[in-house]
Amino acid sequence: MEKFFGLKKHGTTVRTEILAGLTTFMAMAYILMVNANMFANPFSDGTNVLGVSYGAIYIATAISAVIGSVLIGLLSNLPLAQASGMGLNAFFVYTVCVGFGFTYANALVFVLVDGLIFILLTITGLRKKIFTAIPDAVRKAIPAGIGLFIAFLGLQNVGLVAKDASTGVTLGSFNLFNNANVSWATVMPMIVTVLALVLIAVLSKKGVRGAVLWGILGGAALYYVLGLTVPGFYGDLSSTLKIDFVGPFRDFGEMAFGKVFTEGFDFSAYVSAHGTADLVVVFITTSLAFCMVDMFDTLGTLYGACARGNMLLPNGEVPNMDKAMLADAIATTTGAICGTSTVTTFVESSAGVAEGGRTGLAAMATAALFFIAMFLSPIASLIPTAATAAALIYVGVLMINCVKDLDWMDPSVALPSFLTMAMMPFTYNISYGIAFGLISYVLIRIFTGKIREVKVGTWVITILFLLMLFLTH
Repeated sequence: MEKFFGLKKHGTTVRTEILAGLTTFMAMAYILMVNANMFANPFSDGTNVLGVSYGAIYIATAISAVIGSVLIGLLSNLPLAQASGMGLNAFFVYTVCVGFGFTYANALVFVLVDGLIFILLTITGLRKKIFTAIPDAVRKAIPAGIGLFIAFLGLQNVGLVAKDASTGVTLGSFNLFNNANVSWATVMPMIVTVLALVLIAVLSKKGVRGAVLWGILGGAALYYVLGLTVPGFYGDLSSTLKIDFVGPFRDFGEMAFGKVFTEGFDFSAYVSAHGTADLVVVFITTSLAFCMVDMFDTLGTLYGACARGNMLLPNGEVPNMDKAMLADAIATTTGAICGTSTVTTFVESSAGVAEGGRTGLAAMATAALFFIAMFLSPIASLIPTAATAAALIYVGVLMINCVKDLDWMDPSVALPSFLTMAMMPFTYNISYGIAFGLISYVLIRIFTGKIREVKVGTWVITILFLLMLFLTH
């Protein structure tokens, strides 16, 4: 390990690296439950539009996390970990499948294309050039917009935000006394989510490792304790508690693994409903959206995590960045084959870096823990939506901080940034937020006489989004 990872060279030890890997795992283990719940139960009414089970996606998420973390540890020797990215999974489920109407297998094709394109772009060095084609006003606002979208989903899933005939949405009712449609059974999960959310914030403030995971577990415990006060709550508990360690792996093999090849390239249902021309434009723009979100997420995390650990090179670059991005691209490709959304480097890796992780050995330790967790899916399936919703909301909070670097007093920056952020939750679509941000940025440059500031790559991407808006919606 000393020879391969260079522990002494990086001023670390085996013990420090393993503890760092454990810290990273504790900080990001929530993705196993949140991702599985999002795919298997996109809506609070139990509607399953993707046709995959909780267990199948749990296993797919765990396997892709193992592969991604091993790759980044071995190829780049960085103490970072990978798994299905928050935001990208929401884009997969709520935009591509629910919004556009593609099947689960169809959507996996977009992820596969994303990974293959990234492999080519990384090898050729074009990935950085595409990244620079997106103006800062849009690029820095994308994570914040995704954060708002994710938080909105969490609020909806537990009923804190409910549909309203006159205003569109409203606050879920807590009125147990004067509303015949409200009962303790509907109010209790909302209270659990609020308390779990506060718990996560308190633990984070106190510097507790894995605060999100502990918040989920605490919320789950409270949910089942308060269930004693709900009539009939435990009526079906005996069937819920039947531990089946084989079922998730069986579902993974039948519902998720390899579906991208066996069913993914059959777009006949979409073509019959929307036409071939629509498919071509949506395919290009959606693939582009996947690529852009993944690219910004990965590059931002690499820089942020390495800067936190004083690991940047003298020129400010991330060490072995090309190899780290190649690991990300390969992991995304294998994730599509396993049946889950885009795999990306997790910002929670910064927790392990703060613990002292400096080499790929920490990433290997995280991968080993994800491998062990893969066999615990029956236990994890007992985590209620009320608990995972708190995690979604808090992750949204964490993703907002990037907007502090934007110049909100400059209208040419403020408008594209705001539209990028606002249009994502308001339209229930991440790509629409990016589209409005880019279009407004270009228009402002045109009418203020600064058209020469618009890069060629920005023009190309903006035109593609315009085609998507005028031809597909």
